[in-house]
Amino acid sequence: MLEQSLPFDPQNPCWDLIPAGPGVFALFGSDDRAEPYLNRSPNLRRRLRRLLSPSPGHTKRLELAARIRRIEYTLTGSEFEALFTLYQASNTAFGPDRARERLHLRPPVFLRMAMNNEFPRVYPSTRLTLSAAPDLFGPFPSRWLAERWLESMLNLFLLRRCQEDLHPDPSHPGCIYSELKKCLAPCFQGCSPERYAQEAAAVHAFLATRGQSLLAQLTAERDAASEALDFEKAADLHVKVTRVEEVIAAMPEAVHPLPRLSGLILQPSSQPQSVTLFLLESGRLAGPVPFSTHGMRHPNEQSSSSSLFAHPTMLEPVPLAEGPVTTTRDELEARLESALATLRQSLDRPSSSLVADHLSLFRRWFYRPQAKRTGELVFAQPDGTIPAKAVLRAVSRVFRAAQTPPPADNTPLQPESTP
Repeated sequence: MLEQSLPFDPQNPCWDLIPAGPGVFALFGSDDRAEPYLNRSPNLRRRLRRLLSPSPGHTKRLELAARIRRIEYTLTGSEFEALFTLYQASNTAFGPDRARERLHLRPPVFLRMAMNNEFPRVYPSTRLTLSAAPDLFGPFPSRWLAERWLESMLNLFLLRRCQEDLHPDPSHPGCIYSELKKCLAPCFQGCSPERYAQEAAAVHAFLATRGQSLLAQLTAERDAASEALDFEKAADLHVKVTRVEEVIAAMPEAVHPLPRLSGLILQPSSQPQSVTLFLLESGRLAGPVPFSTHGMRHPNEQSSSSSLFAHPTMLEPVPLAEGPVTTTRDELEARLESALATLRQSLDRPSSSLVADHLSLFRRWFYRPQAKRTGELVFAQPDGTIPAKAVLRAVSRVFRAAQTPPPADNTPLQPESTP
């Protein structure tokens, strides 16, 4: 279940064989059919000694040492890796339902566009189904933020916001949005079905392209009006372009159509001279796979020099047994391609529950405050390829950040107040 396995003898425990580093561990009894004790710790040796050392002074404390026969553990280099490893181990030991309950995983929030409806609408949803994957856009940090952003996005279009199943009838009273001219009002046949389908397609394209479809259209119309010396129309279109840019800027970076929610997550590694890679592919996670930084020259990105030697793929000779060898950019990219191939081969078969669990873990890591989030994410390009140059730069940043010790707290102590 986990990478390393050690027999445990309560009379002669070998604590020196257990590393004093962060990781996930499992304690097994003599009966292999019994459920193991599974958890994670920032210091495996200290945690296991506290759990398995005898305590004669505490008579009511449960003595685990006499019950444990085997210890398994996996070293982890980051909290994201620890959570993902713990989820996979819990899924194997207890099943997906228990694993979801133990890790407190909640379904992620998406915007769903009901394209199968005669009059499509967009609404927040936590129900993830693979059949509707092209019409799911997310994940969002919370339902409140998804509803708030959806409201600002719908102000750019004339799509309906009501939840009822419409049966167009001229006697229908309509709603406030039709009165404010913010809806095409299909409820009382205020538009033709073809016109509403055109508006729905524009909204779907806006969500699928992260707003670039509407922005490109308005920008082209503004430039054409300016060239035709119709400055009033150009000014009105410029105001619309500004509004669209504000909506796009408020869209969370991780919000993509579910089939195109892909990228590479880079985390610190427990192995020396390495960075750990995780693949995010259509909402599924795979990993970890180590990426060796041996031979990579890491630049100082804070310097203002534009020399090519400041590029992270400019490398220095690496002495080996056969003599000095220089690692080239092509060799680094080949190393990256090999890691990506390994990650793609380890992807699990997609299912709605699996994707929901993986995205819950991803959302828990990605939407942390930037100061508390470890590692980086390089999103895939629109054609699905992961840019190697951006990944290598991110590898350099993550590796250097892991090697840099945290800053010391030099805040002077305040004198105690006297009553």
